[in-house]
Amino acid sequence: MKTPNEHNLIFLLHEVAHLMRTLADQRARERGMTRAQWVILKRLFRTPGLSQNELATIIEVEPITIGRLIDRLEARGLVERRRDPKDRRIHRLHLKPKAAPIIREIDQCLAELEMVMIEGIERRTLDSCSAGLTRIKANLVARSEASGKGAK
Repeated sequence: MKTPNEHNLIFLLHEVAHLMRTLADQRARERGMTRAQWVILKRLFRTPGLSQNELATIIEVEPITIGRLIDRLEARGLVERRRDPKDRRIHRLHLKPKAAPIIREIDQCLAELEMVMIEGIERRTLDSCSAGLTRIKANLVARSEASGKGAK
């Protein structure tokens, strides 16, 4: 049996994620957008009303970067900023109706990308892979939470 280092799992996951991002970037550019804009639209679809700072934290970019991306999406009529009724300094982000067909396009592109990714892989193997990645995620989340509690 190979040791974890012989599998180079971390590098493989990094390379796969990089290739997925590259293909998603290409798809977004073909539609006159960026992958970052797609990520924002999808996140706001799933969680409307986030603040710019909350969104920046989730997406792991600086608030100034989110501000610029939101500016562009707002100029295209896809997103709107609404003042938070409890704190006027905060803007809550919401999709506008014009974003709905773009969300459907993004979903279609993601489905196509997933089909490319899983081509030639048996269902049983995909199920095992998914279960393994889910366990890896749970292990990392547990470690991260334990580290966070110890740091307090």
